[in-house]
Amino acid sequence: MSWISELTLPQVHHSHIIMGGLVVASGIAAYSTYKLVTLKSLHQKEADKVDYYETAKLLNEYLLFHFGSPEELLQFDFGPKDALENFPRRCAEECLAHALDGADIPSRALDIGCAVGRSSFELTRRYKEVVGIDFSHSFVAACEQLKVAGTIDYNRQDEGDLTTQLKAVVDPALDRSRTRFQQGDACNLPLDLGQFGCVLAANLICRLPTPFDFLNRLKSLVAPGGVLVITSPYTWLPQFTPKSTWLGGYKDKDGKEVKGFQTLQDSLGGSFELVTHKDMPFLIRETHRKNQWTVAHCTVWRRKKE
Repeated sequence: MSWISELTLPQVHHSHIIMGGLVVASGIAAYSTYKLVTLKSLHQKEADKVDYYETAKLLNEYLLFHFGSPEELLQFDFGPKDALENFPRRCAEECLAHALDGADIPSRALDIGCAVGRSSFELTRRYKEVVGIDFSHSFVAACEQLKVAGTIDYNRQDEGDLTTQLKAVVDPALDRSRTRFQQGDACNLPLDLGQFGCVLAANLICRLPTPFDFLNRLKSLVAPGGVLVITSPYTWLPQFTPKSTWLGGYKDKDGKEVKGFQTLQDSLGGSFELVTHKDMPFLIRETHRKNQWTVAHCTVWRRKKE
């Protein structure tokens, strides 16, 4: 029996709702009714998203994505081989490759949207403290189990109800005690997190309800001289992000195309310098014959000195 089959997945609802200022005017009853209906709609969308990321199916898929070998991911001699190199490890390697030493740069890293933790553990190769935060309670529970035991048994779906039991293993050479994990909302992060020498947000921004809230917080999270790595396939979907808050994937009022990368440059350019960017393919296996092949855009930023 795998560890996941014994885990009771929580049924939680998203409580992070930002309300505007109180408006006092004639017709306030109609306004209040409108706000109530709008908030209920957003709340239900968030609840649906939570349920999606709390399923055993997703947890198994992400454990395979984070810790599976290329042979465990794809059992064919053909296919997108360059996408099989471990994506979470590669994300951490981008952080480590661009990190700078300095007395004013904290030896702390933040992996926001850490999923089941592979990048967080890899970041301990350099950083003395690594904080992993994810919205999914089941993902965070898996991270905690990996931190304590170093391994988790999970099931890879092959066909229908047919599965293969595999084992996720954290590299024994890594100091797992340097990590800590917590459930949290990237759009409403705790104010007492402090500053970090490195912040990683892998495939996160196009799954947030209000991504600008996250981007606006980054200046206070990344210490001057610190590195910020954002990867995203820019797959804007209304079930995760209302169209009114998309960073790209639409035309503005003048008919000009708006792309996610340009919005990142516009939003971050005041406080961050774009160091480099590149494409990073990855593969998420669903079944033996069905896989998600995706190309994320990786952008590396340096926090400007004050």
